Amino acid sequence: MTVVTILKETIKNQELVAIPRKEYEAFSRWQKMFKIFKPTAKDKAELKHARNDYKVGRFMTINELKRKLAGKN
Repeated sequence: MTVVTILKETIKNQELVAIPRKEYEAFSRWQKMFKIFKPTAKDKAELKHARNDYKVGRFMTINELKRKLAGKN
């Protein structure tokens, strides 16, 4: 059995996880398949506006949208 000692100063109040290299490499490959979404200031403002619209009832259900679109064809 291999024993590893890690000094507390090394991790500086961070959590540490130990996994086999093979699993880490598989996770790393899997993670690279996805892009990380970082919202812009405009995205955040639009989301806030959409949430406010939803709170006051200014929204349309999927079924309502389908009916409206079907009527325009």
